[in-house]
Amino acid sequence: MILALVARNSWRHKLRSGLTILGMVVAILAFGLLQTVVSAWYAGADAASDTRLITRNAISLVFPMPISYEQKIRGIEGVRQVAVANWFGAIYKEPKNFCPQFAMSENYLDLYPEFLIDEAGRDAFKHDRKGCIIGRKLANQYGFNIGDTITLKGTIFPGEWNFNVAAIYEGKKKNTDTSQFFFHWSYLNETVKVRYPRRADQVGVFVAETVDADRMASIALAIDNQFKNSAAETLSETEKAFQLGFVSMTGTIVVAIKLVSYVVIFIIMAVMANTMAMTARERTAEYATLKALGFSPIFVSALIFGESLMLALFGGVLGIAGSFPVAAAFGRKMGTMFPVFNISAETVTLQILCALTVGVLAAIVPARRAATVRIVEGLRAVA
Repeated sequence: MILALVARNSWRHKLRSGLTILGMVVAILAFGLLQTVVSAWYAGADAASDTRLITRNAISLVFPMPISYEQKIRGIEGVRQVAVANWFGAIYKEPKNFCPQFAMSENYLDLYPEFLIDEAGRDAFKHDRKGCIIGRKLANQYGFNIGDTITLKGTIFPGEWNFNVAAIYEGKKKNTDTSQFFFHWSYLNETVKVRYPRRADQVGVFVAETVDADRMASIALAIDNQFKNSAAETLSETEKAFQLGFVSMTGTIVVAIKLVSYVVIFIIMAVMANTMAMTARERTAEYATLKALGFSPIFVSALIFGESLMLALFGGVLGIAGSFPVAAAFGRKMGTMFPVFNISAETVTLQILCALTVGVLAAIVPARRAATVRIVEGLRAVA
């Protein structure tokens, strides 16, 4: 009975209820998208492996290291295999067409089982000096297909660079980054030897796969001690720490986005509270009548809480449902700026909790007033 009464009361003023629900939909939708932006910022760190170490120049990532370090790192106890990579940073047609590009050793992808490539693609890449492997999202964004030739304009390594698409990799998981561009480090190095001899035989990072995640700290220390007091000292850290280093550069932005997302919820809570206050004020005589008929103050309060929760949850559910197509469209629009842009289960949980919180908090004051109204004062409005 009480649910039916709550449902009728919720739609007694259709325009007011509709506008309140619409505001709730917009707020929950905006909250979900802002939280997803924050999640996208941390996507690289969240997808990091527990057994991969990244070794870079201790001064800065922009300073290279000799390729000769590879064999020394490989010889350290606890290291299973080592791959090299170099940030390329070229432009495809226009500067706005950004995507992560890496020159890598042939065994690099062996350390990343989350990148799924068929054997034919691997073989084609191996036998093509100018071959490249690109992610599915990158291929979809620019319409690349296997066999296409891609011309990039170098910035760090000036000149035009031509690559043949040998394979397109898929992501093993939903949060796998499929916006990257990989090509042979040997091709880069051979070309650099001709064009810029002093920059040859150098790499940006070494990626080491370890045998035991529990020994990561000691292995990292051993690697750095190996090159202590050398011309290019190293800094080794877990892949997650390496990724978080980039996130920390924009930490203020992330905090601001989180703050805005909760401000949106606070605003809709104020709107919902005003709606429920108006509702309770208009029905003062009805609540007094219910109390005169023997209904308890708890029952009267339950009516208001039920109506508030019904409006909030209805708007919340619609907002959550709308979050998925809007996030998908936004992710396509942003392209490789956000390699992973998916509404997570955690975000949906937060959206539900926010809707519940708004529904409960907005009803507290009106419910208290309705429950404590004196029958005589309430019935006076009837006359």
